[in-house]
Amino acid sequence: MIRILMVCTGNICRSPMAEAVLQDMVSRAGLSDQIQVDSAGISDEELGNTTHRGTVGVLTRHNIPHNPKRPARPVNTLDYERFDYMLAMDRGHLGFLQLYEDSKPVKIDLFLAEAYKAGTVTRETVPDPYYTGLYDSTYELVTKGSEAFLAALRKQHNL
Repeated sequence: MIRILMVCTGNICRSPMAEAVLQDMVSRAGLSDQIQVDSAGISDEELGNTTHRGTVGVLTRHNIPHNPKRPARPVNTLDYERFDYMLAMDRGHLGFLQLYEDSKPVKIDLFLAEAYKAGTVTRETVPDPYYTGLYDSTYELVTKGSEAFLAALRKQHNL
């Protein structure tokens, strides 16, 4: 089983959106028995809060299965052992994750890294829609990031 953790600040906007979008793509590709997606935040400021209504709204409009009641959680030390990939929404998250990386086998990178390399996006980070309200733009980036990451994962793992 390949385990992927999406990471943002509070785990209420970007990372749950990325989790739901990638998990939907995985399911539609018939790979749910081989790939598992989860999400967490680098902060505990939203601990226990549910997914932000902006994220819930955009996922609902695009018919992406999700759990709007899913409580936010922070990244913990066990995540470095449980997950094969930890994908950060921005450079601040990436830096935080790398602080605790040590010699664990987890691969830590920016979520949009594969899409940026492929040229399907022109930026390397996903802006926080909590402050901008641009949930539709975030969804577009998350969709392109998920498509590129899944394609790279399929190639790397012969899926």
